[in-house]
Amino acid sequence: MNHVIRALRVRHQLKLRLVQVASVEQVTPRMRRMTFAGDELADFTSVAADDHVKLFFPAPGQDRPVLPNLADNQRAYPAGAIQPAIRDYTPRRFDTRQCTLVVEFVIHGSGPASTWAAQAKPGQWIGVGGPRGSVLAPDDEDTTLLMGDETALPAIARRLEEMRPGAGAVVLIEVADAGEERHLPTAANAAIHWLHRDRRAAGTTTLLEQALKRLVLPDGDTHAWLAAEIATARRLRRHLIEEKGLPRDRIRAAGYWRLGDAGTEAKLDD
Repeated sequence: MNHVIRALRVRHQLKLRLVQVASVEQVTPRMRRMTFAGDELADFTSVAADDHVKLFFPAPGQDRPVLPNLADNQRAYPAGAIQPAIRDYTPRRFDTRQCTLVVEFVIHGSGPASTWAAQAKPGQWIGVGGPRGSVLAPDDEDTTLLMGDETALPAIARRLEEMRPGAGAVVLIEVADAGEERHLPTAANAAIHWLHRDRRAAGTTTLLEQALKRLVLPDGDTHAWLAAEIATARRLRRHLIEEKGLPRDRIRAAGYWRLGDAGTEAKLDD
């Protein structure tokens, strides 16, 4: 039976926090998991799997980043302050009892986030802003289609963990190679397909598009979530609408980065 599926939007009070690295785990050769801790996380909240926080990275030579003052939703830095590099990341997990926040980093080159994450050690400081808001995905669809590259993997992994037992899920994940595959715990009835670039650069393949074209969606209602390089995400969304016939209100799509400019992000929903 077809029925209207609506996501619920929730707003949060914007707050900036300074936290410290509590532990570092090398999940795969190209993915590092950081656990952050600190008293300022006491009122942190993240209620959706694709929430975003802004991470503020210390400038070279700094012990901790300079955080701006928030006035009228504008960032105002002290005069003469070195402004930090800022990037968006997914809160992979938050433990309300321990006040610890887990974030996973793709180690992909010389960008400020990847460079910092590659050398991060317990005790180092970082700034966390947000989440500013959450979009709660519907939980009554017959099938959830999740698609993305490794930048989307933390959100996909969290979504799978939070799905209701027995829910249907189809997952397409593009990664560098077989070494980046990992176990994704879930109580859902999930079919997970790993797509390997095998020495091809991220953002230059059509692996996700080809897999989507081959995919036959199960009967019933499908809700799709996808995130990848911006041009790739646009093509995937277009295919879902024009070829798979999925209504726009059942697709949530985002470009997490742009080829040649990893710091760019864009929402692709109408």
